[in-house]
Amino acid sequence: MRRLRYLGAGLILVIAASVLTVAETAGDATSAVDPQALAALNRMGTYLRSLKVFQVRAATTTEDVLDDGQKLLYSGVTDLLAQAPDRLRAEVTSDRQHRLFLYDGKTFTLFAQRAGYYATVPAPATTAELADRLEEKYGLEVPLVDLFRWGGPRSNVADIKAAMDVGPSEVEGTSCEHYAFRQTGLDWQVWIQLGDYPLPRKLVLTTLTDDARPTHTSTYTWNLAPSFNETAFVFVPPDDARKIVFAEVGAEPSTK
Repeated sequence: MRRLRYLGAGLILVIAASVLTVAETAGDATSAVDPQALAALNRMGTYLRSLKVFQVRAATTTEDVLDDGQKLLYSGVTDLLAQAPDRLRAEVTSDRQHRLFLYDGKTFTLFAQRAGYYATVPAPATTAELADRLEEKYGLEVPLVDLFRWGGPRSNVADIKAAMDVGPSEVEGTSCEHYAFRQTGLDWQVWIQLGDYPLPRKLVLTTLTDDARPTHTSTYTWNLAPSFNETAFVFVPPDDARKIVFAEVGAEPSTK
């Protein structure tokens, strides 16, 4: 199986989709970077990083490609609650997994609910630092991680080879502007809400390194005034849950 993999489980913003289709009506527009399209991304990133608290639901569909070229489609939902700078709760439910990510400013816990296993480790002081440490030390990725990174030092605007403003569009009743981008091996599209709240409303990625062109689509529903309390970020293990230890990247397997 040739599985389409991404750097984030939702808002990766390193993305893709039918720029080739757009090119049929846009001529050679895909051969250049429209500075206004990049400006729209930067505005979105600045706004996202200004949010002190938010809740977002990402409804996703992901294509897997079998060795014979047949595509399989999987659906999922990611629910994320974040409070800057040091609170995070994310629940990922899909056809293949159900995982809960909890960060309370001091510890991080990952709970694989279907398997009944969880692991807890000390955590750094901010969500951004947590995301970096989990990737570097354990090879784990925080869901929708680019919500905390876009426009910052770890964003990759320089990788964009083509950018265009496709035009006005609508996502589930919300007026948006539709943008298309291209990077090496990857096309992507993002729909950004118009007005004073430039939120990403839809994201489509297409990998170009596979002839089957598998895609990943995320549609986002936002709540900028969620109701919650501190217990939302605290893990209380079920009686039948079993505690395990995260395997570190590059560590030798245990012989015990």
